[in-house]
Amino acid sequence: MNSSSLSLALHVLEANPSFHDHHRSTINVIPSLWAHRRRRSVRKSRRPQRMATQAVPTRPSYKYQSIRSSTDTITVYNDSWFDLIAIDYLSKNIQASTGIKTEKGGYDGLVEAASFVSQMFSTKKQQELVVETLEKAIPWPILSMIRALLPTSKFKRELFAIFTTFFFAWLIGPSEVKEYEMEGRMEKNVVHIKKCRFLEKSRCVGMCVNMCKMPSQKFIHSSFGVPVNMVPNFDDMSCEMIFGQEPPLAADDPALKQPCYKILCKAKKKHS
Repeated sequence: MNSSSLSLALHVLEANPSFHDHHRSTINVIPSLWAHRRRRSVRKSRRPQRMATQAVPTRPSYKYQSIRSSTDTITVYNDSWFDLIAIDYLSKNIQASTGIKTEKGGYDGLVEAASFVSQMFSTKKQQELVVETLEKAIPWPILSMIRALLPTSKFKRELFAIFTTFFFAWLIGPSEVKEYEMEGRMEKNVVHIKKCRFLEKSRCVGMCVNMCKMPSQKFIHSSFGVPVNMVPNFDDMSCEMIFGQEPPLAADDPALKQPCYKILCKAKKKHS
């Protein structure tokens, strides 16, 4: 019964006294019922109205968000005396080859020297200087002996993978040997670098490519007779060194098309 019906009923009852006396109890109930319905209506109207919500997918705020989020943590290294000697030796060789001097020691000094090289020289010259530094760091009789005693074979590829994992952790960080299919069979000739120390410290794609990947590929192939393809992953800063695999041409190499980190880069220069 709505409010208009209740009003009409009350009007009729008030106009008929006899009916009013006979149904007094009923008449007293009607106004109470009417008041109760009005109070319920008021309570319902006071309830806050909820607005409908809709989930809208959004894109990352900037292109390198995934890269940044995956590289926020910094690895802390406790270098041994052997590590410090090797780091200092390589750093001084880079400085001697380029004429650059840095006051910093340890790995910070190595990265600072490499950073100066990346800012002062062209990409081609950077690669040449690193190859020259590596040739000076390892005496040529040792290089010649390795080439003569170890012809290209599965054993040589796997040996280089194991050697890199054990003796170059100070430079590239923790790594492990993985299997890879070569010439129709599985070999343990891949070094998987979990998070490259050099890339993590420099935060520079250009330095990774021009002062590590490209010159290392050239030096290892020309000096030891083993082709190697270095495949960096710039999302998580891992890398794979595939011994025995020829690297792609520069025009087809994805690493050479990778844009700079921009926000993360510590080299303080623009890269193309």
